[in-house]
Amino acid sequence: MKKAQDWKLPQLVTPLPGPKAKKLVNLDAKYVSPSYTRTYPLVAKTGRGAVVEDVDSNRFLDFAAGIAVVATGHCHPEVVAAIQKQASELIHMSGTDFYYENMVTLAEKLAEIAPGKAPKRVYFGNSGTEAIEAAMKLARYHTKRDKFIAFYGCFHGRTMGSLSLTSSKAVQRKGFGPLLGGVAHIPYPDTYRSLGQNPEECSREALEFLENQVFHRLMDPSDVAAIFIEPIQGEGGYVAAPVSFLKELQKICRRHGILLVADEVQCGMGRTGKWWASEHAGIEPDIICVAKGIASGMPLGAIISRTDVMDWAPGAHASTFGGNPICVAASLATIDLIERKYMENARKMGKFILEKLAGWPEKFRIVGDVRGKGLMIGVEIVRDQKTKARAADLRNKIVDRAFTKGLLILGAGENTVRVAPPLVIDEEQAEYALRILGECIADVQRSQ
Repeated sequence: MKKAQDWKLPQLVTPLPGPKAKKLVNLDAKYVSPSYTRTYPLVAKTGRGAVVEDVDSNRFLDFAAGIAVVATGHCHPEVVAAIQKQASELIHMSGTDFYYENMVTLAEKLAEIAPGKAPKRVYFGNSGTEAIEAAMKLARYHTKRDKFIAFYGCFHGRTMGSLSLTSSKAVQRKGFGPLLGGVAHIPYPDTYRSLGQNPEECSREALEFLENQVFHRLMDPSDVAAIFIEPIQGEGGYVAAPVSFLKELQKICRRHGILLVADEVQCGMGRTGKWWASEHAGIEPDIICVAKGIASGMPLGAIISRTDVMDWAPGAHASTFGGNPICVAASLATIDLIERKYMENARKMGKFILEKLAGWPEKFRIVGDVRGKGLMIGVEIVRDQKTKARAADLRNKIVDRAFTKGLLILGAGENTVRVAPPLVIDEEQAEYALRILGECIADVQRSQ
């Protein structure tokens, strides 16, 4: 039995990948879909907190959190206990056809923590992309309109409806057309890459494009059911929309009767130091899409909507497994833990890390920008700080090199390193991760 202190920092005992990992990677290549995008050959076996152990007993510090999913860390004892207890009582009773207490309890809790005073209702699915699909259907049903607007760089999922909104990478859409019609995309207000680097000017340019180009040339606002936005883009590179932009976007939506849908699948559930990233701007979305961190790794997604918006009839939309009892139990335990201590820890540790990273653009010539809120932080890698030329190849080398040193990180967007650990990390783990990441950036920089 490994001691708790053994699960704080990395410990590598074999060359990477180890012999067992190599064997499994080869079997995976033979039997598993090639559509998965594996960055490096980690073959996970078990995890505790922010540490993952592979099949060869190598331990890694996880600053990816299963793509921002394991909010309470790997196998948190309280989440495990909730899962085990529920599994011994009831594994499945489709919420489409029957009732069970925990489903109501979780819906009540999500409605309670959603921004705004208006009454809310909740629909349950199994994933983030299902939450987006549900929001699209609900928006059309409620408004009796059929058009949607999303943003360049956004990622809303890979099923056919959500993929029609997604514009993160061409490979995600290639070969799947024709996609859903009636979708327009507009520039996301990326302050780092705007000419003025002024949040207000950046916001104004994006909003003028919406009003003068999309509404004037492509689709009348009276035909638009919803605008979908990630308050902080995930796969787009961990880019946060300016507060002024989100506030004005909400005003435009309300002026035209358009629903504002906040995709909080990656940026929600306490990751930014608040329940929802949209709370940093003080906006109240008509629909919130949530998944990832909602259940510490169990498959669960949901939309939270104003009661007057969620007016669809019985049978209009449903899911056999959505709101599964075990997933709901895990979610209730997760929300309790986030509320009691981990949301505050995300805020505190995010501030700690951002302060440590603040000088990196001066320290490293290939670091163009550092940005984020809470434990959703992006380090953008560039070829030249003046031109801001994206350096995807350098970013990928940094990510790969970090793995060889026992640190698990992932890329975001074309050229950003994402720092998205479980919300349970402490200063020792943060210091260790930043030291390794800094060494990797320095190594790659020297090789240029």
